[in-house]
Amino acid sequence: MPRTLCIEGVVALLGGRLQGGNSKTVIVAVNTLKNAQRNEISFLTSQRYKQDLFHSHAAAVLVSESIVSDLECDQAVICVADPYLAFATLQRYFHPNLKSSGIRHATAYIDESADIADDVDIAAACVIAAGVKIDSGTRLEAGCLIAEGVHIGHECLLHAGVKIEYACKLHNRVIIQAGAVIGSDGFGYAWTGQKHLKIPQVGCVVLHDDVEIGANTCIDRGALSDTVIQQGVKLDNLIQIGHNVDVGPLTVMASQVGISGSTTIGKGCQLGGQTGVAGHLTIGDGCQIAGQTGVIGDLEAGGVYAGMPAVPHRMWLKTSALVMRLPEIWKKIKKIP
Repeated sequence: MPRTLCIEGVVALLGGRLQGGNSKTVIVAVNTLKNAQRNEISFLTSQRYKQDLFHSHAAAVLVSESIVSDLECDQAVICVADPYLAFATLQRYFHPNLKSSGIRHATAYIDESADIADDVDIAAACVIAAGVKIDSGTRLEAGCLIAEGVHIGHECLLHAGVKIEYACKLHNRVIIQAGAVIGSDGFGYAWTGQKHLKIPQVGCVVLHDDVEIGANTCIDRGALSDTVIQQGVKLDNLIQIGHNVDVGPLTVMASQVGISGSTTIGKGCQLGGQTGVAGHLTIGDGCQIAGQTGVIGDLEAGGVYAGMPAVPHRMWLKTSALVMRLPEIWKKIKKIP
């Protein structure tokens, strides 16, 4: 049954301050300023979108204290410290995670040696191999493959077609989007002089609490020790993580990032889309790396980097501006006797 919340309930949930409007108005959803209906709430994060507010049908709007004094509108205004965070909190209220209830589809194969909590949901065409352990509250959507010896923690969600390979470990509240592969062989070969000799990859992958893995992302198992994704890491779609990589807590990566083997990435880093990182490097805590950056050396903690090869962002801006002037500079050089 859909959830609802009156405006005064919204204020209480968010710890906000109400200005104007009818506190008893019932809210059924969150929407954009342009598309919101009269029983929906919206949010304003910037003065740039103030014009949209004047034409909006939203019953209420979330705004920051910094801009509320400049607003004149018909909607109820709820002042909050961070409108975007408030929006996220409301979305989670209106769209809570589904709870597992122990549904097991008839077409799922579950090995008799698997240890699965009673309330775990297992959808059609899933395969659960020998020695698997799945803790309570976890849900597996259609076509998931859970290989031998895998341990999946509490309240995890595996979307359709996820593959968890041999002996990998998922801690609690891990979310894996459709088609991701966790624990595929690392890219390890030795050249004999005539062919590439495959090196057995005998480590596994460990995903800690509250990790989210995007669709069709691949994380390779370690060659000897494990590939580790620490607590709270969020990986977008189509990312490649090589063997023995260690990704620090709360780091986020946008789509198509590639991390080569045995690299260590610190806590709270941000990697833009299509960033490439060479192997056996160390990226310090809190680094921000712009999209399409090529990282070929260690990066100091707290830096902001861009370019190929990666350099401090300010240096990259100056260099890029100079590159645009090269034709003009070259003409002047050619005129020098």
